[in-house]
Amino acid sequence: MSRKNPVFDRIFEILKTQDDITADISLSRFKLRLSEALVLHVLNYEKNKDVLSCLKFFDWAGRQPGFYHTRVTFNAIFKILSKAKLMSLMVEFLDKYMKQRYFHKARFYNTLVIGYAVAGKPELALQLFGRMCFQGVDLDAFAYHVLLNALVEDGFYDAFEMVLKQIKFRGFEDSITHAIFVKSLCQQTELDRAEEYLRGFLRNGGVGLSGIVVANLAYSVWIKDLAQAGELSEAVEFLKGKKLFDGYVPEVFRYNSLVCRLLRENRLEQVYDLLMDMKVQDIVPDDVTMNVTLCFFCKVGMADVALELYDSRAEFGFSVSSMTYNYLINTLLGDASVDEAYFVLKNAIEQGYFPGRRTFSIIADALCRKGKLDRVKELVLAALDRNCMPSDSTYNKFISALCRASRVEDGYLVHGELSRLDRVTNRNTYFHLRYCSKIVNRNARKSLLEVQLSRHEPSCLIYNYFIDGAGHAGEAELARDVYEMMKRNGITPNLQSDILVLQSYLKAGKIADALNYFRDLSNRRSLGRKLWNTMIVGLCKANKPENAWNMLWEMRSTVLRPSMECYEELVKLLCSQRDYYKAILLVEDLMQVGRRMSSFIGNVLLLHSLQTPRVFSAWMHSRDLRNMKDYSLALGELIKTFSGGSNLDGDILEMEELIRQCFPLDVYTYNLLLRKLTISEMDLACKYFDRLCKKGYEPNRWTYDTLVHGFLKVGRSSEARKWMEEMFSKGFDLTEATKTFV
Repeated sequence: MSRKNPVFDRIFEILKTQDDITADISLSRFKLRLSEALVLHVLNYEKNKDVLSCLKFFDWAGRQPGFYHTRVTFNAIFKILSKAKLMSLMVEFLDKYMKQRYFHKARFYNTLVIGYAVAGKPELALQLFGRMCFQGVDLDAFAYHVLLNALVEDGFYDAFEMVLKQIKFRGFEDSITHAIFVKSLCQQTELDRAEEYLRGFLRNGGVGLSGIVVANLAYSVWIKDLAQAGELSEAVEFLKGKKLFDGYVPEVFRYNSLVCRLLRENRLEQVYDLLMDMKVQDIVPDDVTMNVTLCFFCKVGMADVALELYDSRAEFGFSVSSMTYNYLINTLLGDASVDEAYFVLKNAIEQGYFPGRRTFSIIADALCRKGKLDRVKELVLAALDRNCMPSDSTYNKFISALCRASRVEDGYLVHGELSRLDRVTNRNTYFHLRYCSKIVNRNARKSLLEVQLSRHEPSCLIYNYFIDGAGHAGEAELARDVYEMMKRNGITPNLQSDILVLQSYLKAGKIADALNYFRDLSNRRSLGRKLWNTMIVGLCKANKPENAWNMLWEMRSTVLRPSMECYEELVKLLCSQRDYYKAILLVEDLMQVGRRMSSFIGNVLLLHSLQTPRVFSAWMHSRDLRNMKDYSLALGELIKTFSGGSNLDGDILEMEELIRQCFPLDVYTYNLLLRKLTISEMDLACKYFDRLCKKGYEPNRWTYDTLVHGFLKVGRSSEARKWMEEMFSKGFDLTEATKTFV
């Protein structure tokens, strides 16, 4: 609807801003005369902008006295939800609808079956169909064919045969039935049988089809035969001739097939002509064909044509894949079109795609060489903001380039963003940052401190600020100098001052100095929990397991108890060193003092249990099994299962409950369960994935990578490709381990 409607605007404003109860009251005041036409107008008004409000209005209308939704209104809301790809929301809505007072009206059974079929839940549609048969209610022809098509889409071929028989028995068989049947044969790769069926259908006069449809089918088969025989020129000429004299317009898949075959023969001009012809005919090639075409133009060095096709993507209506972004950016860089490559990469990141690290590195290097550091900074920060991680070499080179350009503040900005994501810059990058910081320190650090002290009353806060800055720059000696300066000026260091100096030694890798400083502190003050925790965590991050282990037990000998972070960091470090016996002892100690194991520790143990049976062996030898508590036995059962001692062929819900007894489940835990299932039960893993999504679990990069890796390991490459496509569409890239299988 192009015109503005103040009433409709007010309705959607209420739906957006008010809770359900208040919205019900407000909408009732409009005293709308609800009808099928009015509901359709309201839904159409915001269908592309506010899908959730459309659903709320639909639900509200269905609850008003005297109004009942029709099949047309149901189909309208199904179309809105499916277009927005809110399938889980549609299923939730259908489940709720089944419980409504108006569900048992026979005319709505068809609507429900259609709804579940469109939502990608043919198994639920089949259950409802069975219930209908039991109650003596039947589907109409349209609903039968929607269900039949959904069964083909999801590969329910046995159920497909059953529904197909029902369609024939009831006399509903028509051209749509034949088309879906051919589609089922193609999906089962029975191409010869599909072609034989189609040819026989045409020879018999194509019962139920018009002469035009029969002719079009015959033309399509002939073009296919010519293409398969390698007579591509003849196929193209035949297509042009039939279009010119008979008005024949091929189906999109026939165009796509010709495009792909012409690409294999390097007939790029004919490919371009076909694409332009499709554009004129308003025929949209599928995403696969468009992406392959664009990649091919890139591969043969036709960067200008590839860029023109990319700029026309909105007109063609196709989504660019991650692989295509990689090809296009690399081609533009090879063509010395760095600026164009930058804009394409920027658009890719904005669209949620993060092309491979190698591609990102190439363009970042090119921009750095040209001195366009602001553009590199924009790309790096945009990537980090979307949790997309460039390679270590990329951001290390970039920080170094910023330092060489005397842009120390920007260098620390990027360094800080990386630290937030637990990424550590390498030694050379630290060298550049320290070098720049030293220059700043020599020229401005003391004078800046003096200015601050002259403007404000000297205090620990000001000195601590400079100690912290020196520590982050890796200048432990400078941090200690400021600390001693504070004491000389009559300011008594506080606990935060001591923690910052200790951290500066640990961050700089000066372990002996850190230990000496810690012992010196113990002679001057009572060591509190924060200092102990800082020391233990710092030693763990400095990769000093023996020092951290001894320090933790020394702390345990006092009345103080280590923080959960101490246990987490030390368990992680010990497991990384394959010292599982000590890690288990640490976990047992944590639980013996009445503290529950954190999700982090539980996930670390399960991850290593998947990798080696040594974790279970360590648990078996950690203590006398006869004296174990229930929680320890539950942990042992978990470790045993993940170590390969038993399979998850039982109820996965029981395994979730067992984990819940030991520690809270999080996204990482669900990914580990999924990974365990993929070792031997790929089909069960897919079902578990669907179940998690219904629960509101948001799959991340490692979720998709786990499924792709599992399918590739068992040789189910076609299914792996489908998951990869979905993964790339979400902006995720494969891990290095999975790439070795591709």
